[in-house]
Amino acid sequence: MQTRPVEVTRGLREACMSCSLQELCLPRGLYGQDLERLDALVERQGPYHEGDHLFRIGDPFDSIYAVHAGSYKSYTVDSEGREHVLGFHLPGELLGLDAIYPGHHVCNALALDTATVCVLPYARLSSLASQISGLFTQIMRLMSKDIADTATLAGDFTAEERLAAFLVGLSQRFQLRGYSPKEFNLAMSRRDIANYLRLATETVSRVFARFEKEGLIAVDRRALHLLDLPRLRTRCESLGSR
Repeated sequence: MQTRPVEVTRGLREACMSCSLQELCLPRGLYGQDLERLDALVERQGPYHEGDHLFRIGDPFDSIYAVHAGSYKSYTVDSEGREHVLGFHLPGELLGLDAIYPGHHVCNALALDTATVCVLPYARLSSLASQISGLFTQIMRLMSKDIADTATLAGDFTAEERLAAFLVGLSQRFQLRGYSPKEFNLAMSRRDIANYLRLATETVSRVFARFEKEGLIAVDRRALHLLDLPRLRTRCESLGSR
């Protein structure tokens, strides 16, 4: 369970109605009374700092979380103590959807930097989804995207293809949020990236160095500049979904 107190605020000016991310995590065209009804059940929670858990495996499921600021990684730990990174979550993306069926969280969610979330109580959200056109469809769409992203990594792809796809995917996600698709910071470590891509950390470091030598990227610690996005896209064309 979360072991540190977090600030919780709510109100129309602090949730959906004034949020620049609503197009990402809510159905398009949601406005007026429907938006007010959804806004009324949302709570803003945080800040969480790097290393804080939003939830842990086994915690009871009662809410879905939308990342409002910062970023998270979801992960599990196997019986031998090995960590398995399941994904990285940026503003406008949802956490906790995989806990709906079992009724408890099946992974851990850890803040990678200073982060806040919007808390959507599931029972009230489910009731509201039956009344607001498109809300249930949006939740299903986001669940489907998570499944598709996981399936993409299951193929027999090279380290270059995997890392190129990861960087191109991040570029697209940052662009959707109104940020530069070519310059951004990596909140996640090389080790976490390697774990997520099912590669050795040394392999990821070598491919980063190779991409830099080829003029595809420039790296300064965690600051990343994508110098040649078209060539990066070419490197991961075989993955299809990118």
